[in-house]
Amino acid sequence: MPPESRLPTLGRMTGMDARDTDLKKELDATLQTRRELGEEYESALVDSFLEKVDQRIDGTVERRVRRQLAEQQMAAARDSRTPRPTDSFGERFGFGIVSLVLAVPLSAIGGGVSGLPGLLVAWAGIVGVNVVQVARTNPGLFGRRRAERDDAWED
Repeated sequence: MPPESRLPTLGRMTGMDARDTDLKKELDATLQTRRELGEEYESALVDSFLEKVDQRIDGTVERRVRRQLAEQQMAAARDSRTPRPTDSFGERFGFGIVSLVLAVPLSAIGGGVSGLPGLLVAWAGIVGVNVVQVARTNPGLFGRRRAERDDAWED
């Protein structure tokens, strides 16, 4: 079987279809040129055609990589703008334990230095830190209630 009769079959096997008519035209032109020039130019013609195929593949890969990179950059930009809820049980439990453990010495220092007002300030700080943590892990928690109150005032 002559080599040129195998190439179109090879083209169909590798997925060359109607979308890639330019490459099919290049293959047809290469085969026609080989018929006209003879076997002594076959390796140069094949090398030339393979170089064009390599360029096509490189271009396709480059476009795909650029597209994926752009998608990753957009996803990273979206993630940095929107706070992620990190409200896991372990995080809440750990933060609660740390708050209680630190509450003991803070209460002793606040109460020992200025009595009841110092104790109230220490506990106000502890409660404030915990409220900020809840607001950070549940971004819409306080905003929704405020929006509901605003709607009630408008009625």
